[in-house]
Amino acid sequence: MTNLSVNINKVATIRNARGGNVPNVEKVAIDCERFGADGITVHPRPDERHIRRDDVYRLRPILRTEFNIEGNPTEEFIKLVLLVKPTQVTLVPDAPDALTSNAGWNVAANFDFLSQVVDRFKEAGIRTSIFVGTDEENIRLAAKTGTDRVELYTEPYATMYPTNPEAAVAPFVEASKVAHSCGLGVNAGHDLSLENLKFFHERLPYLDEVSIGHALISDALYLGLEETIKQYKNCLK
Repeated sequence: MTNLSVNINKVATIRNARGGNVPNVEKVAIDCERFGADGITVHPRPDERHIRRDDVYRLRPILRTEFNIEGNPTEEFIKLVLLVKPTQVTLVPDAPDALTSNAGWNVAANFDFLSQVVDRFKEAGIRTSIFVGTDEENIRLAAKTGTDRVELYTEPYATMYPTNPEAAVAPFVEASKVAHSCGLGVNAGHDLSLENLKFFHERLPYLDEVSIGHALISDALYLGLEETIKQYKNCLK
């Protein structure tokens, strides 16, 4: 069974647009768990334009499923994660002003840095995942950092899926096999949706977890949060 982690950043974006505490990020997270989500993901950025550091601190004691914090491992981010001690930290190489994550790590160019960061988190008992593309050598190098998992950046799959689903998924199938052969767990995320998730899950071996935010929260505007999570979970059966 592949786990569904719901990224609640977009909920915080709506709240921040108006001020106050509507919608309530903590209540939405608890409801996601109650409706069947296997985990909650947040991606705090330095400008706090959606999830804020205070949100992260408040979420930790109330969550009962896996808590995944993703972001660029700046010293400030590292300190936050070490204080909160989530189930998993996902290392993402996004610039402070990035609208959204748009590439995985070049592990060769950042090998020493990533190895040091992974060591710090693993010493604290936090599972680590490195955000990568499908390049097989890059994945093998990620394994050598000591990370527990990789998260495959799936926007290229989502972009090609409507016109050629088999070609779209093929590099991810091979990447997942390589990761598994290196002893890594396999996560995936970015632009996965009700349209393309079932096919991706059926084709991809060894898929431990998907993290989905934008599409899921958008679907919930039409379907309601409970029904939306149910439909996403059905894609992962």
